[in-house]
Amino acid sequence: MKPPVNAAADVDPELIASTTRRLKLTIAYDGTPWRGWQSLPGGRTVQDELNAAFEKVSGRALRVQGSGRTDAGVHAFGQVAHADIPSSARLTDEAWSIALNACLPPSIRVLQAESVPDTFHARFDAIGKTYRYRIWRPRIFTPFENHRAWHLYGPLDEAALARCAELLIGTHNFGRLSANRGDQSEVQRRLDPASTTRTLRSVEIRDLGDVLEIEVEGEGFLYKMVRLIVGTLIHIARGRETTDWLRDLLTNPEGLQSNQAAPAEGLYLVAVQYPEPVVK
Repeated sequence: MKPPVNAAADVDPELIASTTRRLKLTIAYDGTPWRGWQSLPGGRTVQDELNAAFEKVSGRALRVQGSGRTDAGVHAFGQVAHADIPSSARLTDEAWSIALNACLPPSIRVLQAESVPDTFHARFDAIGKTYRYRIWRPRIFTPFENHRAWHLYGPLDEAALARCAELLIGTHNFGRLSANRGDQSEVQRRLDPASTTRTLRSVEIRDLGDVLEIEVEGEGFLYKMVRLIVGTLIHIARGRETTDWLRDLLTNPEGLQSNQAAPAEGLYLVAVQYPEPVVK
């Protein structure tokens, strides 16, 4: 159930009593220097940098709410967030993006700022996400792909990759292809299959020559799910397991989890989908 618009998690306490309007932000970032998206003690996260930029521009402490977390080292082409800004701040949407970018480090950019209804929520209104994973195939790893792709030299069974992609599409229990954040025991997680069931709409394998891309679109994703999917597919494509292993991971919730997580630096959040245009 979607929380009330003025829930503490959505609106800054200092602003509840004042008139605000909501901005939807589309954000790109290089995840290399950051400890992930979500604010942490000691800072050095994308959310912390955006919060600081808003405070510099507005003169008030504002809290940016993202569509979801990305881990340390993971990049984004199209992360989405929202923030409640004072109506007294007479900046246009475009001026907000310009002002915020002037206060942000070069590795984080607000691509677009849009006024949206106060009921819009970047996380709870999202109906899907698209992730892309990039793998650099040649023997020599170009320095221009450092921290941008997984360097993986050697033959891969592309037919096996295609078979795996077909198996993944649809609704499955991805408990064995995800990790435990630590907010519950693994036993508790296994007893609640609904919490680990997700639907993938598409899985595309693209051979672009030097680069192999694996792009996944789904209604939602679990912790490290995309990285474990990619690592598991590559493990199979290298001949170290068969597609039957993937089938078992998806259909037998009692077995061991896959431990084949691909490195964070090859992963990109491409886009977040919403049910309809939300511009105010």
